[in-house]
Amino acid sequence: MTITSVVDTYIAAWNEGDAERRRALVGGAWTEDGTYLDPLMQGSGPDQIAAMIGAAQAQFPGHRFELSFGPDAHNDVVRFAWTLTAGNGPVARGTDFATVAEDGRLRSVTGFLETV
Repeated sequence: MTITSVVDTYIAAWNEGDAERRRALVGGAWTEDGTYLDPLMQGSGPDQIAAMIGAAQAQFPGHRFELSFGPDAHNDVVRFAWTLTAGNGPVARGTDFATVAEDGRLRSVTGFLETV
């Protein structure tokens, strides 16, 4: 598993509307003890992270995440940037920093949000 494929799966999870498929994507991207933290929400483990993503989708219906930079990785650390878009264009941007487990999946993700 390459870090590019893990980050692609991460972005796909944020865009997946079906709860079961989203949970499968989260399980493929994060370790069982994986965590997510940003200024607005947090989750621990694939079930909580998938539910957290579902709640974000409910708050922003019709929006999509797109990878805008990266991934850029060294050792067990990776960073990448994303854009949240709607029909009118970008509504938010952010940069995520993550640690990667030995199996290549994300162990922790810390997100930093920017407004457009």
